[in-house]
Amino acid sequence: MVNLRGVDLNLLPVFEAAYEERNLSRAARRLAMTQSAVSHSLTRLRAVFRDDLFVRKTKGVEPTRAADLIYGRLRGALGAVRDTVRETRVFDPATSERSYFIGIAHPLGPLIAVRLRERLGRAAPHAAIAFSTRSRPLEMERGLREGWVDAVIDWLPPGPGRYGEFALFEDSIVAVARNGHPAHKRSLSLSELRKAPFVGLRPRIASEAHPVPGIGAWKRLKLNVVLEVSEFVEVFMVAGASDLFGLIPSSMAKFAGDRFGLKALRGGPKVSVPIKLIWPVARERDPAHEFLRRQVELATHDIVPVRRRSGVKTAPG
Repeated sequence: MVNLRGVDLNLLPVFEAAYEERNLSRAARRLAMTQSAVSHSLTRLRAVFRDDLFVRKTKGVEPTRAADLIYGRLRGALGAVRDTVRETRVFDPATSERSYFIGIAHPLGPLIAVRLRERLGRAAPHAAIAFSTRSRPLEMERGLREGWVDAVIDWLPPGPGRYGEFALFEDSIVAVARNGHPAHKRSLSLSELRKAPFVGLRPRIASEAHPVPGIGAWKRLKLNVVLEVSEFVEVFMVAGASDLFGLIPSSMAKFAGDRFGLKALRGGPKVSVPIKLIWPVARERDPAHEFLRRQVELATHDIVPVRRRSGVKTAPG
């Protein structure tokens, strides 16, 4: 284990500036240091990390692979420290320049993102926000642990770590088929659903025991998935243009009907799926993060019908 008492943490912003500027002269101007002081700091960092970190080129420096890895871990941590120092005592949304990153795996993600940007534009015009709206998010759990992801909207619980969470709304999973499909003439038995051909989203969890009961109930049916896709919109497209069935969130049923001519089938498990906002518990008392959570809740409620929010508690903070 590295003893941080023997590491000068003042060297880390020098590494950050050199990495982002790719030029030691520009890094020095940015830090109000001399170029020789920057070079000396990087020499000390090379000893700490046991790597060259940067290779000199004609017009600057190029990071090594180790430097790429260090920067990926470091940027979120330094940003969080700066935000905490700047805003822990006094937080004013009107003047805050806080940067946020949110992951939204739910297919309503892009619409929630638009509403959240609009709300922040009014309440915190100088804040910046970025999103990942992939149906199969990459590295979101790692991002939560390392601090560069502020929160996620998801139905899956995160992995190991300490997290806060609350339910934004209750969803469910429904089977759909195109309008005019013979399957709409009557309610389907579970046996008929098992035999029917489905287009499905590639699973994020391979095990049979799913941690979300509402999804696990469908998974236990062992449906006949003949085509797997990566995004929910592809499920809409394929089911709307073929005789394949699809599974979609019930909150998207109206959209799927209006845009893709899909209609919910009668039959199948009727179990709710809570859609949650999840964040690192270390941010629990951060005023800027409390503000963000409240804005996410309001933006979500701009999109999700009121009837799906009955019994849902308000975001803490």
